[in-house]
Amino acid sequence: MLARVPASSANLGPGFDAVAVALALYIEVEVVPAAHLAMSTTGEGAGLFDGPDHLAVRVVRQVTGHDRFAVRVHSQIPLSRGLGSSAALALAAAAAAGSDDPLAVAVEIDGHAENAAASARGGLVAARTSPSGVEVVDLALDPAWRFVVVIPEALLATADARAALPGTVDRADAVSNLSGLAFVLAGLGDHRHFVAGAMADRLHQPFRAALFPEAETIMRTLRDAGAVDACWSGAGTTMLGLATQEHAAAVATATAHELSRAGVAARVEVLDADRGGLVVR
Repeated sequence: MLARVPASSANLGPGFDAVAVALALYIEVEVVPAAHLAMSTTGEGAGLFDGPDHLAVRVVRQVTGHDRFAVRVHSQIPLSRGLGSSAALALAAAAAAGSDDPLAVAVEIDGHAENAAASARGGLVAARTSPSGVEVVDLALDPAWRFVVVIPEALLATADARAALPGTVDRADAVSNLSGLAFVLAGLGDHRHFVAGAMADRLHQPFRAALFPEAETIMRTLRDAGAVDACWSGAGTTMLGLATQEHAAAVATATAHELSRAGVAARVEVLDADRGGLVVR
């Protein structure tokens, strides 16, 4: 069985651990019966972790209860860049292995309900875990939006980014994020209602900035190039700029030019939201 799922970008500024959007970069996992365990990987991350401890192998083994299978993984999603690569891989592997609930498996293993839910459902989602399981709500996403992603060469492990966060938050910071998220969701649902600055965050981005000092430069460059706003993609190092279809290509071109002049090593892509989510065939 073969499963394909999209990447995801979580948080979108103030929606820390709550919202994510599926993006049109994909990972495919194929699982077939075999006399003994075998695996192959191509694309992003090819050959880095091949073996019995590869995440895909661990997921398939958990679902099937044995290791008499061959796994093939092909990925367009960069690793450790805040694009939900682990959640997408866990979801695709669980689906390809025949799980009845691949989303639950992915959340159990990866721990990020919003990333896994966006990859599973496509589009823009809010997600959380509860005693009853993974709860997901599909949210409105204006088809006019495009996502200009700046993908640096620098890596940032989610565990390190998570460790940089404080144990408690100030009430004013929490209120700022809650109001910001309301504006972000209204604007994503209808681009005519987007309020500049809505993606400002006070719960995670400021504390992670020391781990990736180029982040502020990249976000400022995206805004100066015409993006209506910009934020970290998940835990980084990818930065995400928001632009409408008619402006996105120009934003990407100008951003790439300015980052090259500034000596920031990164690639810039314009991505549409994926609307289909998990596909199994």
